[in-house]
Amino acid sequence: MLELCDIAVTLGEFALAADLSIPPASHMAVIGASGSGKSTLLSLIGGFLAPDRGRIYWNGNDITALPPGRRPVSFLFQDQNLFPHLSVAQNVGLGLRPDLRLSSDQRARLTRALEEVGLAGMETRRPASLSGGQQSRVALARVLLRARPLLLLDEPFAALGPALKAEMLELVARIADETQATVLMVTHDPQDARSFAPQTILIDKGTAHAPTATGDLLDNPPPGLRAYLG
Repeated sequence: MLELCDIAVTLGEFALAADLSIPPASHMAVIGASGSGKSTLLSLIGGFLAPDRGRIYWNGNDITALPPGRRPVSFLFQDQNLFPHLSVAQNVGLGLRPDLRLSSDQRARLTRALEEVGLAGMETRRPASLSGGQQSRVALARVLLRARPLLLLDEPFAALGPALKAEMLELVARIADETQATVLMVTHDPQDARSFAPQTILIDKGTAHAPTATGDLLDNPPPGLRAYLG
């Protein structure tokens, strides 16, 4: 379980507060107006931003002071963070060792991860030769290889068309179910929230609210969210 206990952070004139819990193996959307603090919330959980107040717990362990690399977290960003001079296999292998000196067991795991995301046989290709969807799959394979129990998605598929985006979200959901990972997905698209996440965290007026049923929230949005969704 992920717990954010009395969290508060101030960045200039912006402030965000959160006091909520997320059950294990959840698929959770994070929605709110532009600039409301969706990415800030993920940065707090991932360790890229320290709270001014409060504690963050994972399965009862206090992770507030842990650096990003020691947290049980993997990130997927809109910028897939692929290195253009490296092959698909090398980009994925970075999830295991930055020096890419992989053992035979690690190489076998890498091969299985590429098979899992539908990239078998593409190990030697460079990112520039891949489609947008294939690049997203490379980034997802790297996350899969890291095998962290908490996956944070900061609109990684926003640049994809509707059909391909839906396909990628289905793939993430399947992998998360197989590994029992907890997923938090920032989105501006209510349809993505409905299809992926039974529950949603609304960020509104400086507060990340406790999860609520996605359908209920989107069918009867509060005024701020209604204005944002149009």
